[in-house]
Amino acid sequence: MTPPTATEAGTETHTETHTASPAPVRPPERPTRRSRVPAWVSLAALSLGGLAIGTTEFASMGVLPGFASDLGVSVPTAGIAISAYAIGVVVGAPLIAMVGARWPRKKLVVALAVFLVVANALSAIAPSFLPFVGLRFLSGLPHGAYFGTAAVLGAALVPPERRARALATVMLGLTVANIIGVPAATWLGETFGWRSAYVAVTVIALITVLAVVTLVPSPKEAGGGSLRSELTALTRPQVWLTLGVIAAGFGGLFAVYSYINPILTNQAGVSATTIPLLLGALGVGMTIGNVAGGRFAERAPRATIAVALVVYAAVLLAFTLAAHDAIAATVGLFALGFVGMSAGPALMGRLIDFAAEGPSLAAASFHSAFNVANAVGAALGGLVLAAGLGYDAPAAVGAVLPLLGLGVLAVSVGLERHTATT
Repeated sequence: MTPPTATEAGTETHTETHTASPAPVRPPERPTRRSRVPAWVSLAALSLGGLAIGTTEFASMGVLPGFASDLGVSVPTAGIAISAYAIGVVVGAPLIAMVGARWPRKKLVVALAVFLVVANALSAIAPSFLPFVGLRFLSGLPHGAYFGTAAVLGAALVPPERRARALATVMLGLTVANIIGVPAATWLGETFGWRSAYVAVTVIALITVLAVVTLVPSPKEAGGGSLRSELTALTRPQVWLTLGVIAAGFGGLFAVYSYINPILTNQAGVSATTIPLLLGALGVGMTIGNVAGGRFAERAPRATIAVALVVYAAVLLAFTLAAHDAIAATVGLFALGFVGMSAGPALMGRLIDFAAEGPSLAAASFHSAFNVANAVGAALGGLVLAAGLGYDAPAAVGAVLPLLGLGVLAVSVGLERHTATT
């Protein structure tokens, strides 16, 4: 990909990322239109994979007591299956992006969707706990690589100036999963048994395969990239700094979300059966924030990230008070979802720009970095609770993390400006 111009990512991008890579790079991939399918339909087909991925990741938490009982393990032990999925995401994102570097991107997206079909279908028929843990690890492998490859493919389906909006659309399925997919799969698990939740994910993934095959055109550069070109992303300091912004700055949500049940039941007096309704506000906020973030990123990508981090810290601090009232907590969860996801398209675009010839690896690593944020936030939240600091403490300590991310962003922007003047 060439360094971006003002027409690629809005008026601010010209000054922000024009010098992202001094080395000559190949032009951006453009699609070969073999059908009259509108670009938004193709992007929606790609986002279906996000719906399957988001549902299989978060619905596992909802059906955890069911598979723990059926597979003969305690609830704490069953949590290993959740961790196995997260490890699969962190490992699989860069690994598959490198292994599949030479594959045409559409072919790789289809292969990853097929992998989702197989892994979730096998999860639904796992005979015992250890095989189930292994299958959850395998189910996590395509997570980041799918989004990374789909993001690069989706960006090639639209004019350069609408790229950020396209990236937001590809990610839309992940946020919609928190509104529709996860509650539906959880209800299926409670009504028909936990295995039915993974059957539902299998069906969504199968529909994704069919939709991508029939509705997404292939880029002209049908041969894909190369391992060597993808690995160049790892030699670029700005790629690592952007990943650092994600890993350091966005763990605050997980400091709260990981312990949301005891926080709301103890602080706001909310019943456990009502909590899924409140969490729906988080999903709605994530979805609207993701869509709005695509538009913000087209106008001012750097400012979008910086403002999101500052507001994120403020919302987390406010949540220490909001968590004491059910209505205020619902508003707070919506705000956390909105602000957190509003920076996503800008961060993804920044990674792709600075990665130059290695966009798929960098974009896939986006999700590895978010899982690092997940682990850091959950660990910090657990530490302050274990120290007896109370249920306000996870949000309070989480508010520090966006400020750390803002510091990393300042270093990144400073380096960017220094490069521009040399």
